[in-house]
Amino acid sequence: MERPTWAPQGIDLSVPSVSRIYDYYLGGSHNFEVDREAGRRAIEAFPGLPKIMQANRAFMRRAVRYAVDRGVTQFLDIGSGIPTFGNVHEVAQAAHPRARVVYVDHDPVAVAHSRAVLAGDERAAIVSADLRSPHDILAADEVAGLLDLDRPVALLLVAVLHFMQDGDDPWKAVAQLREALAPGSLLILTHASTDTGPIKPEEGEELEGVYRNVGSPLLMRSRPEVERFFDGFEMVEPGLVPMPTWRPDAAPTAAVDDDPAMYVGFAGVGRKP
Repeated sequence: MERPTWAPQGIDLSVPSVSRIYDYYLGGSHNFEVDREAGRRAIEAFPGLPKIMQANRAFMRRAVRYAVDRGVTQFLDIGSGIPTFGNVHEVAQAAHPRARVVYVDHDPVAVAHSRAVLAGDERAAIVSADLRSPHDILAADEVAGLLDLDRPVALLLVAVLHFMQDGDDPWKAVAQLREALAPGSLLILTHASTDTGPIKPEEGEELEGVYRNVGSPLLMRSRPEVERFFDGFEMVEPGLVPMPTWRPDAAPTAAVDDDPAMYVGFAGVGRKP
């Protein structure tokens, strides 16, 4: 397979990547056939996946604008993936030109492409690190250089925690990040679940199997398990809800593209008191 110019040396083009599969769902071009094949298998397991990803991105943009409206102009986006149109720094800087954003990902393609996209932007940067090691994230030069942790920060954990297994203790990782944040900081989170929307438990199990087979196990968690991530935060109204129902831009309608699949999974925002 010929290596595209955007693909860093040293990555195995025969191994699928979660961030590149996500890019495929969103109609991006930074993915390989192995990623597309994994994505097609996942869509066979649950055809509504692309709609879920679109709802996930739409929630993220609304939550970023909400943060700016509340005076929070610093963003730490962990598990940020491959930048696409309307990413966090674009939404935040459109709402407040002095907004600062640090992205974090451990996928080399996501990191390399983020660096290319952010070149020349002095208010945004990318860190190569893993959510499983919060200390490495907090100690990164880019975080120290762009974010003032003595002031409120919006911590984004969007569609990433369901790739951490219980044995990795994702709740502890979130708690460590929370303790490093100033009062007034926000947690912006989405998580896969079979507790909402039209997805059946057996479809969820099949979807989990697809990701397990590509080496990135996905774990559908229950509502109480997802709520635990907000320990130490005060939930912002309307609480933990399906993604399209979190402060929608317009009143719900019977739009043709309002696919029931968009209601699979949870979204929420919490504020550190």
